[in-house]
Amino acid sequence: MDIVQTRGLIFDYDKRDDEGKIIGTQRAINEVDIDIEKGQFIAILGHNGSGKSTLAKHMNAILVPTEGTMWVDGKDTKEPANLWNVRQTAGMVFQNPDNQIIGTVVEEDVGFGPENLGVPTDEIWHRVEDSLKAVGMLEYREHSPNKLSGGQKQRVAIAGVVAMRPKCIVLDEPTAMLDPNGRKEVLAAVEDLRKREQVTVILITHYMEEVIGADRIFVMDQGNVVMEGTPKEIFSQVEKLKSYRLDVPQVTRLADELEKRGYPLPGGILSITELVDEICRLN
Repeated sequence: MDIVQTRGLIFDYDKRDDEGKIIGTQRAINEVDIDIEKGQFIAILGHNGSGKSTLAKHMNAILVPTEGTMWVDGKDTKEPANLWNVRQTAGMVFQNPDNQIIGTVVEEDVGFGPENLGVPTDEIWHRVEDSLKAVGMLEYREHSPNKLSGGQKQRVAIAGVVAMRPKCIVLDEPTAMLDPNGRKEVLAAVEDLRKREQVTVILITHYMEEVIGADRIFVMDQGNVVMEGTPKEIFSQVEKLKSYRLDVPQVTRLADELEKRGYPLPGGILSITELVDEICRLN
């Protein structure tokens, strides 16, 4: 069974005037159908305003469909009785870790979620230790989150979600506010976690290099899923991506430029090693 599935998903925002009165609606998601299998690494790409973050918020029932259906682990997110289970199944990590960290000590913050789930105290501390280990932050368990770097704070935020034992982690542009080193830290922690815990990872991002290891990519534009495929299938369509105001990984762009200059290179090259191997084959 798929961990996340949608059929005919539509979401309309209310448009309001300066006085707060509703004057119409704006469609943010338009009849989206997606299927995400358990344990997959899924990436959702799109320009600002494409609907990708709105879609992410449906996976945790922060938003519910205007029309159509979103199922999380087989549960319809529109049903109020399913809300608790949906949010235990799909944990959310947002752009700004400061919006998720509420404790004054790292280990207390990570334990906050399990405590609210009614997990016994002994089990909470086991989960805190395991979760901090999983993101490489165990040595900081007694530190103040306020003294951590951006990348470290985001890893603590992820640990807080992991401690609730979700089957799926939805990361909504989790590296947008981080420097390159912070981005690497967070993505490495997430990928290691996915491999060891078999959780499904759904990454919403606008950094193309972050998604080359994904099992599948969905590209959104104006509320629609306009492309779907493996990283190689998606990034081999450079001009189509540009039409949706999206870039490609730098090495893919270089390979595309070389191909335009007469080098018979295949599309969708995703790594420097792959590019070097293809160039060597030409000699």
